[in-house]
Amino acid sequence: MTSHKAVTLGLAGTGRIGTSHAETLKNFPNVANVVVADADPERARTTATKLDLEFAPDLEALFAADLDGLIITTATDSHPELILRAVDAGLPVFCEKPVAADIEGTLAVLDHLQNSTVPVQIGFQRRFDAGYRAARAAITSGALGWLHTLRATTLDPTPPPAAYIPHSGGIFRDCGVHDFDIIRWVTGREITQVYATGTNQGDQVFTESGDVDTAAVLLHLDNETLATVSLTRYNGAGYDVRLEALGSTANAIVGLDDRSPLTSVEPDYTPSPLPAYPGFMDRFRNAYTEELTAFISVINGNLENPCSPTDALEAFYVAEACELSRREHRPVEITEVRR
Repeated sequence: MTSHKAVTLGLAGTGRIGTSHAETLKNFPNVANVVVADADPERARTTATKLDLEFAPDLEALFAADLDGLIITTATDSHPELILRAVDAGLPVFCEKPVAADIEGTLAVLDHLQNSTVPVQIGFQRRFDAGYRAARAAITSGALGWLHTLRATTLDPTPPPAAYIPHSGGIFRDCGVHDFDIIRWVTGREITQVYATGTNQGDQVFTESGDVDTAAVLLHLDNETLATVSLTRYNGAGYDVRLEALGSTANAIVGLDDRSPLTSVEPDYTPSPLPAYPGFMDRFRNAYTEELTAFISVINGNLENPCSPTDALEAFYVAEACELSRREHRPVEITEVRR
C-alpha cells in the first residue's frame, strides 16, 4: 500500500549543505517538521530561527524528537556513529557521502547493517540529475550502440578552504568519487582497473597534505569500455561537471548547456549571455531536491533505496585505487584494494 504520511525529520549538521537541505525540506508538503542540530549549537539555533524550524541543542534532544528519519550532513568522521545510532533506533537514514573516512570504517558500518532492514541512503546527487538519468536511459536502451568511451569532468572554480584539504581524503575520495559512482550507475558496469596521475600548481597546502589540485584518471570497465576522469580545484571559468557517453552509433552529453563554462575560439561562435555555474549547489539544485524527495518515499516504503552504502563502497574502492596508482605511478586493479 502506498503511504503519503507527512514525516518529521531530524537534520544533523547545519553547514552549507545541511542548511540548504533544511531550506528545501521545509517547503515539502509531506514534511511535517524538521528538527536541526549541530556540533555548534548556536549555528543550529541560527539556522532554526532563520528557517522557522525546530532547534535541538544536542544529539540527545535530536534523537528524542519522535523522528521518522535522520539526515546526516555532519563532518565525515561522525558519519559512522550517527548512521549506526539511527539504524539501531529504527530510523531510516540519509547520509551525505562518504559512509566513513576510509574503507575499513565503511566495511564496519556495512557489517553492522547486515542484519538490519532499516534503509540507509547515501547522497550521490548526480543519480537524480535529469541529464545523467537521460544518459543512463540512452546507454542501457542501446540507443548509442556499443559504448566505447566515457569522458567525465569535475572542475571546481576555486579550492575549498585550506583547513579542509588535510582532512578531505584527497581529490579522488572527496571529488572524483562522484564521477566514479556515476560512471558505474549510468553504464551498469564495474570499473576493473585505473591509472591515475596528478599535479600541483596552486596553493602549497595540497602538496603539504600529500594531495594534488589537478588529476587525470584512465578507467577500464568490465566490458572493455574506456573512461577518462578530469579533476581540478582551479577551473576559474566556472563549475564544469560533464559526462560524454560516446557510442558506436550515437552519443549523449550531460552538462552541456548555456551555463557551461566553455568558450569556443571559433570565429562564428556566439557566447551565451548566461553566467557560468558558480558551484555544485547551483548546478545540482534540482537533483538535491529530487534526492530528498526520494528519501521521503524510502521512509514511507514507496521506493527501494536508490543509493546504498554498498554502492558508496564500490565508488570508494575506485578512489582508493586511484590514490594508490598516483602514488606508485602504475595501473592498479580494483581487486588490489578490495577488502
